Amino acid sequence: MRRVKDEDGSMISGLNTGARSRDLSVMRPDYCNEQVFQRNRLPARSFFIPERSILLNGSWKFHYASSPFYAPKVGTAGTEAAQWNDIEVPGHWQLQGHGIPQYTNVIYPFPVVPPFVPTDNPTGTYRRLFAVPDNWETPLQLRLRFDGVDSAFHVFVNGIEIGYSQGSRNPSEFDVTSAVTRSKLNEVVVRVYQWSDGSYIEDQDQWWLSGIFRDVHLLGFPLDNRIDDFFVNTTFDSDYEHAVLTLKLKLKLEQPCNLELCLKNRDDKVCFEYTKAATKEDLELGFPVDNPITWTAEKPYLYTLRITLRHKHKNEVLQIVRQRVGFRQVEIKNGNITVNGRTILLRGVNRHDHHPLLGRAVPLSFIKKDLLLMKQHNINALRCSHYPSHPRLYDLCDELGLWVLDEADLECHGFYEAVARPLDIPEDMDYKKRKALTFPQAAKFTSDNPLWREAYLDRMTQLVERDKNHACVIIWSLGNEAFYGSNHRAMYEWGKSYDPSRPIHYEADTKALSADMFSYMYPTLAELEKYAQAEGEDFTKPVILCEYGHAMGNGPGALEEYQVAFRSHRRLQGGFIWEWANHGLWKIDGTTGKAYYAYGGDFGDVPNDGGFVMDGLCYSDHKPTPGLTELKKAYAPLHVDIEANEVVITNRLDFLDLGHLSATWKIILLSYSPSSEEEVLESGHFTLPSIESHEKGRVGLLELHATLERTSRSSGECWLTISFRLNQDVVWVQAGHEVAWYQHRLDKPDETFVQPLMPLNLLQSVESELSYTVQGGDFSITIDKVHGSLSDWTINGNPILAQPFHLTAWRAPTDNDAAHDAKQWAHWGLDVLESQVRSVSIEKMDSKHNYVQINVESYISPPILAWGFEATTTYRIDDSGSIDVMVHLKPKGPAPKTLPRIGLEAHLDKRIEDVAWFGRGPGESYSDKKESQKFGIYSSSVNDMHTSYEIPQENGNRADTRWVRLTDRQGAGITATMYEPNNEGRWMSPFHFSAQHYNATDLQNAAHPCDLVAREDVVVRFDAEHAGLGTAACGPGTLDKYIVKCKEMKFGLLLKPFPQPI
Repeated sequence: MRRVKDEDGSMISGLNTGARSRDLSVMRPDYCNEQVFQRNRLPARSFFIPERSILLNGSWKFHYASSPFYAPKVGTAGTEAAQWNDIEVPGHWQLQGHGIPQYTNVIYPFPVVPPFVPTDNPTGTYRRLFAVPDNWETPLQLRLRFDGVDSAFHVFVNGIEIGYSQGSRNPSEFDVTSAVTRSKLNEVVVRVYQWSDGSYIEDQDQWWLSGIFRDVHLLGFPLDNRIDDFFVNTTFDSDYEHAVLTLKLKLKLEQPCNLELCLKNRDDKVCFEYTKAATKEDLELGFPVDNPITWTAEKPYLYTLRITLRHKHKNEVLQIVRQRVGFRQVEIKNGNITVNGRTILLRGVNRHDHHPLLGRAVPLSFIKKDLLLMKQHNINALRCSHYPSHPRLYDLCDELGLWVLDEADLECHGFYEAVARPLDIPEDMDYKKRKALTFPQAAKFTSDNPLWREAYLDRMTQLVERDKNHACVIIWSLGNEAFYGSNHRAMYEWGKSYDPSRPIHYEADTKALSADMFSYMYPTLAELEKYAQAEGEDFTKPVILCEYGHAMGNGPGALEEYQVAFRSHRRLQGGFIWEWANHGLWKIDGTTGKAYYAYGGDFGDVPNDGGFVMDGLCYSDHKPTPGLTELKKAYAPLHVDIEANEVVITNRLDFLDLGHLSATWKIILLSYSPSSEEEVLESGHFTLPSIESHEKGRVGLLELHATLERTSRSSGECWLTISFRLNQDVVWVQAGHEVAWYQHRLDKPDETFVQPLMPLNLLQSVESELSYTVQGGDFSITIDKVHGSLSDWTINGNPILAQPFHLTAWRAPTDNDAAHDAKQWAHWGLDVLESQVRSVSIEKMDSKHNYVQINVESYISPPILAWGFEATTTYRIDDSGSIDVMVHLKPKGPAPKTLPRIGLEAHLDKRIEDVAWFGRGPGESYSDKKESQKFGIYSSSVNDMHTSYEIPQENGNRADTRWVRLTDRQGAGITATMYEPNNEGRWMSPFHFSAQHYNATDLQNAAHPCDLVAREDVVVRFDAEHAGLGTAACGPGTLDKYIVKCKEMKFGLLLKPFPQPI
């Protein structure tokens, strides 16, 4: 604590903090000193709030200054003279009208000269009054507790400087007993600095937001005799049957006291009791517990431990602390992470603290909704990226059942950019080569700099001390993307010494010298296989993916392939999808009135990393994207195979049998007739056999054979669907929740012949200079001779087309496309293809051939370049008004290797509002993101076919479609199927389609959904092939099997009026 006289004789508190001074050269302020990360802060401890506590959240007075030197002097007349506004705590001042949010992923938003920060360092000064309740008996030690302040702060009480702290996502506790007056109101003032030397090691991929963003408490602890801290740990015997509960206590003892302990189970039954004189301030006690119910993420059973400190002579209860305890033991055995002796598979996600209105000031109720949603989507593990989360999140994870990888508040990724840019290292250089060139130099700034050793250790200490008593926390992490250096070794050594019961993770330690596992980010499947096999079966450390499956925009693709790899290699123990939710902040534009979820640059923040903050499985309001639905399917805890008439069920859980599930089944007939609806042939339920974890069980379904006999001659497909649902309520959802489902096609897939067009009757063809028109009794079809396209189609006088059919290969780039593929596709001109018609001719066939045929020869190519498709398109029209379009493409010249998609696109009349289809649904699906969509017959409005990603992009595709019906509200319109023509005929081919009110240009030109203006007409695409999505925004691109190759291809599209004429 410093008190120095100003020139006018007044007292300035905290001159060393950068407060206003007439001599700026006096000393380096605390917030620019890497060796000063706290002053007078109490030692870190486990999180518990004593019974005597006041929550100081709510409205505070606030002053905003552009620099600490302009902040109000504390305890002087200047404090009262300053302009004060109201501000909500917890909260961020940028979201309450002071300054602006700024988003960067890697780069620092300030010059890189650690430990120094900009002179223009926005400073928020908070003040409020508080009183100590009359019913708080004396004597007490009074503490102020801050659970999160970004980025550094000094605290004052009644004008007296109390202390200083940094470490934004770590708690700070101060003894304010001597400064507080119990008989009157007291004033607390908190001066918060936006930037500090700590900002260099808090460069996580998120918004830069400042202020008091977590709870503030006034706490009352007994002054002379108290429980300061405790550490609960559980270990088992070699059979994992009987346990020992170990309790370490830190006590303050000025008089004789007794320590009373009581452990109760969930039914309030006493497991053990203990009373003994507390003879030492540091105690370690052990208690055997016979056959406790274990805690796992699959069955999170909790006991309650009550710790009581009682005055020995007065028999007065001084303090009671309650802690929920889960009996579990984490070990590395035979090279694997095990819990209670069993290897686990992490089906995880990364989660930042985020709220669309409040930033990182996330209400507990919102956090709980996140965790419930995770459990309901088969997620069993959570990485707190990249800092300790809200302290009560861990209580919820204990209760709900989630494995937690708890991470230190440490990242300094921006040093990479500071090193790489002067070296002119291209971003497309192999990542491993870039690391070798830059990471050793980047580490020297802080991670491998001894001057920062204590600051690094403090962040590890804060992490472990706060969260050590939570069963859910099974792994500590030294931070994220902070390179590797001696300070990490120090963190690891302290962590293993203090808490040997948990393994430690750190991805940037590529040799796992200071980590108990190898960890990787975004490897390809081939690389993952290599990691898995590197040491055969003699490995001593497992492999996890701390980040994979980058869920940015429309994605991620190929999730199931990663699960297959995890299940195929014992060394691979799963990983954590990046990431849980988009970080958009809700913004209403004051000029235009447009409202949207903002990302980097939307607030005028420079520099910024744009939309890279929108990379979650949930939208910014934390509602699921299609990516989360896909992940639920990939993370399903069981698998089904059909062998003969038996259902073979594999339990993929690590601990539980499947007794908590019930199974229902149905057999449906899906007709190839576009006028049909889904028909349920048989349905029922069956009792699951007792299937232990990782075992198989069999169930016979006698109905299968009989049903197949009935449907063997039907024109359609017969599908068995089995649904597995919870048969009882659990803490995270009610009974009836669907955990998993499985579909199996029962009829033998066969090539289905597309019927030829109807007999030729009453057809008239009219040729003009510019077109051919074919007419029947109730339709008219026009082929434009100039462009060789189907340009007009009317049925019963109603127009079908608003714009002609034409061949297209472009899609609005997804975020994953934009990283690489979209640039290549645009380089090859796939977004600007145009057609040169070489010839158009008409053939009137005789009755044997049953149609009129129009042949178009064209060349489809982009400007500038000397490549294109030689295209032969034939239109065959019968007297029902049906149109059979056959396309034959041959690439010529130096062509691209891949395409986004290939198919026919048109705009339908605005009357068309309803869509029905036989295929996957009800949501969107792509070749590598479709497993979550069941086969069935679905219906939707055109509006609902659009997926509104928060950065508009390609969306709404439906894969594996058999037919689609597009109609007006009276049920009139058209149907479409696709086929593969060959020498033997036309065989039905599953295809992709989409229907919405936006075309690719609309989507790619919009920065936010509010920028989209819906067209009146309907943009439809019928694609023979459509590329997968991959995860190339940050990770591997689309797998080869999901790529559309630029090659010779043939496909057909059969369009028919609906309903068909009789």
